[in-house]
Amino acid sequence: MKKTLIFTLALFTFTIVVSSYSSAAFVASLSPVPAATTSEPSPSTVKSAIDEFRSLSKKDRKARIKNAKKEIRKYKAERKSGVNTDIEPWVLIVLAILLPPLAVYLYEDEINWKFWVSILLTLLFWIPGIVFAFLVIFGQV
Repeated sequence: MKKTLIFTLALFTFTIVVSSYSSAAFVASLSPVPAATTSEPSPSTVKSAIDEFRSLSKKDRKARIKNAKKEIRKYKAERKSGVNTDIEPWVLIVLAILLPPLAVYLYEDEINWKFWVSILLTLLFWIPGIVFAFLVIFGQV
């Protein structure tokens, strides 16, 4: 009984520490991103891209801008629908059982009301936090 209580308290403390940890640093440590996607392009690269864009005909420029806007709308629609391809589903399921608030945060990619509800339910009793995390991950909430 005493060992179970100590283990639960340690896991609870770990959940609080992890959930309060800086989100960007924690996500970066979980899934390393190649340096090319996070670094800014060199000024010469930007200038050559702008020059190339300006050298296009007016019709080609409009077509590229239209395609860019279409991709942005598509990205926003996927983001709104909850499609997250960054993290494997089995990782989210394991985290939902061990650390429900962390699983909700990684799935949502932001700290919102679902994250706070998950923390509250996890603090009250562990099982409601797990159930809520599964509901969020599987798109029921």
